[in-house]
Amino acid sequence: MEQHPHTGDAQHDADSPSYLAALVANALHAHRAGQLDEAAPLYQEALAINPIHTEALHYFGVLQHQRRNHAAAADLLDHALELEPTNAACWSNRGLVAAALGLHEEARRCYWQALQFQPDFPDARNNLGVTLQAQGELEGAVHQYRQALALDSSMLDAHLNLGTALAKLDRYDEALACYEQALSLDPYSADAHFNAGNALTAKGDSAAAIVRFRRALELRPGFANAHINLGSAVGKLGNYAEAEQQYRYAVALKPNPTNLVCLGGSLGAQGRLDEEEVFYRRALELDPGYVDAHQNLAWTLLKRGDYAQGWAEFAKRWRPQDYAAIAVEDVPEWHGEPLEGRAILLVGDQGFGDQMQFLRFARVLEKLGATVDVCVREPLLPLAQQVPGVHRAWSIGKAEGRYDFWVPLMSVPSCVGTELSTIPADVPYLFADDARMHTWRERVETAAGSRRKIGLVWAGSPTFGNDRYRSMRFEDLAPLRELEGVAWFSLQKGPSETQLADAPPDFRLHDFTADLHDFTDTAALVMNLDLVIAVDTGVAHLTGALGKPVWVMLPANSDWRWLEHRSDSPWYPNARLFRQAVLGDWTPVVEGVARALLD
Repeated sequence: MEQHPHTGDAQHDADSPSYLAALVANALHAHRAGQLDEAAPLYQEALAINPIHTEALHYFGVLQHQRRNHAAAADLLDHALELEPTNAACWSNRGLVAAALGLHEEARRCYWQALQFQPDFPDARNNLGVTLQAQGELEGAVHQYRQALALDSSMLDAHLNLGTALAKLDRYDEALACYEQALSLDPYSADAHFNAGNALTAKGDSAAAIVRFRRALELRPGFANAHINLGSAVGKLGNYAEAEQQYRYAVALKPNPTNLVCLGGSLGAQGRLDEEEVFYRRALELDPGYVDAHQNLAWTLLKRGDYAQGWAEFAKRWRPQDYAAIAVEDVPEWHGEPLEGRAILLVGDQGFGDQMQFLRFARVLEKLGATVDVCVREPLLPLAQQVPGVHRAWSIGKAEGRYDFWVPLMSVPSCVGTELSTIPADVPYLFADDARMHTWRERVETAAGSRRKIGLVWAGSPTFGNDRYRSMRFEDLAPLRELEGVAWFSLQKGPSETQLADAPPDFRLHDFTADLHDFTDTAALVMNLDLVIAVDTGVAHLTGALGKPVWVMLPANSDWRWLEHRSDSPWYPNARLFRQAVLGDWTPVVEGVARALLD
């Protein structure tokens, strides 16, 4: 930086207005050039000469904010505003400092003050939008961003911020239009490409998102979040090896808990349990309360059969918003206290299969002396009401009661100290309706005659994280078509049901799924079959809990509940497991099922 000019006696120059003006001008010049270390002493010298120089106070405050010395920045800006209370720019910058201190209401007041004095101030509009967005007032934020852009359509940040707010409102096409506007202003904006990738991911277009994330990384090679989101996008397409690579890049740049857990998850998705555990434990060293690390570590331990540690970790799995969604107001959560003479509510959490698997614990708690009610999702209600140990079943919003305790259904094993050897595996504990069973019996027997009656499920919900590998296509079942003496029945619901249209003539399934309106119908049909062969879906759990034989075809990265290497299940004594050796390769699995059917 050029030194400020000195003419004549230094003390005389320091006293002159021209010297002070030059000093502040040089400070501002260095500041605008990003030379904060050079600008700071110039501001300090100016303020030593004139402690009430409003411009020096203001912009030295901005500099302190940029250095993250927010408390010092607040003092300087407050002093400037005492001297010049109508300075809109100073009010807006004071809002930035308040926001950095987490004082959003104060920031909001500052921006409104700026706009009182200068209504056509686009920066203040944009900054107000950011604060409103941070407070969850997305529509208000959108309005302010649009106001800012009406005043100055060249504001790159406002376009990006508007896109982010619209994306949070699930208005992804509008958000993408904002990012395209930003790119028209700056084609090299890594943030615009990154945000567009996020919007495309939310729309379910992982392939297009991947293109955007890659471009963001070309423009900014050290963009850790782009590595993470690219890893997640390729992982959704089943490319866990590249996901691992991208997560490793992110961890090298930012070894924070989130990135460590992502890397661990990509290793677990490849079946590398020993390697993944290391990263969850490292994440917990950095943040002992990080719930994603606890949950993933729990799954790893449970899959190994280490239930003592696994359930303890699983009990720490809750994100605040998830926990709040099921917590019962004014009722204490149960953590293993005595239950004799007490009333307890079991609240179903996670998916249908999870709830069907864990409803068995109602009988355990009843034996401990409790009156047990369960709250489950509506489609499970008729089945849950018949579970041994259940006093009453209801769905959210249907009934209320007075309880001494409540507990998430899947937390019960950690409270009762369940080990592999103590899993309550008495089946059946779910029961089909007798009348519906009778209705199905005639249809099934008419279709099958004297042949063996076997139900098939080859795919689960496509929204499930590992569905690409958990599910197969109907054509993958081809080795079964050679078997004689079998009547095949489709139990397949959802998008994959349409694959039956292309079934070969010698492998036509009896398809009654149009008449399967809920789990009660499915249970009644299953009870009329000799065997169900399924991938890891709710139907597999339903069949197991009904006490009917079920063969489960598992991917190499199977879920924790099926443990490792075993061909049986301690949860369902009537289950037989067929496992992939290579992720994605179903042929040996289905061939193994076909051979087993010939035994």
